[in-house]
Amino acid sequence: MLPRVLLIGGHGKVSLLLTPLLLRRSWTVTSLIRNSAQADEILAKGHGQPGTLEILVRSLEDVKSPQQAGSIIDEAKPDYVIWSAGAGGKGGSRLTYAIDRDAAKHFIIACAKTPSVRKFLMISYIGSRRQRAPWWTDEDWASCQKVNTEVLPHYFAAKLEADECLTALAEGRGKDFAAIILRPGNLTDNNPRGMVALGKTSASGKVSRGDVADVAVRLLEKDGIKGWLDLLEGTEEVEDAVEKVLISAVDCVEGEDVEAMMKKQYTS
Repeated sequence: MLPRVLLIGGHGKVSLLLTPLLLRRSWTVTSLIRNSAQADEILAKGHGQPGTLEILVRSLEDVKSPQQAGSIIDEAKPDYVIWSAGAGGKGGSRLTYAIDRDAAKHFIIACAKTPSVRKFLMISYIGSRRQRAPWWTDEDWASCQKVNTEVLPHYFAAKLEADECLTALAEGRGKDFAAIILRPGNLTDNNPRGMVALGKTSASGKVSRGDVADVAVRLLEKDGIKGWLDLLEGTEEVEDAVEKVLISAVDCVEGEDVEAMMKKQYTS
């Protein structure tokens, strides 16, 4: 049976590119959006596509518990969930924590407790980590720290907590639940190049939203992929890059303390 996908943050720039790619595979997509006025633009993405597109209008700011997130999961009945939502810098730090941290965690917890949800793909960013990645240069680490402490401190704190929650709960649930955290560099609206660096990359660089969408769908298509995957423009074709991380079981969580993540989630 072809999968059902819940796309959270359906009106975001990456999501609008993701939607036709998912539908092209004859998958059923439920696009979760904040405002019904956004529906027509999203529905236009489904014209001529073999998949089925549904719209669900809910405000993530109003999701205050895993139980409320679970009711949305129950309504959409997804096999896969994609988190491509965020405050987008609007509403200050309050909204950043309300959506990028709290609502994200509520959905993660609800999905981890729902046996029918088999995959959760989180679109994060390349700097969301506590420790210097073992393959990074001094310049990579300095650039990452500058962004996380001076430029986007609230976004960093919110995304890191959500990413660690997903990592820990996926580890706890086991092999029947794949958590994929896709961590692109600086996002651009350039046309997708179809050439990327995926896995253990530099911390500095850019990538188009179109390439992020393409990589995300291809990661979901492959059984056996899980963990943290960094993404930049590069020299490998997307299909080859995805196949390589599958075969090599690449996981950029290397260098982070997964045991500490699990202890925090299961003892708090």
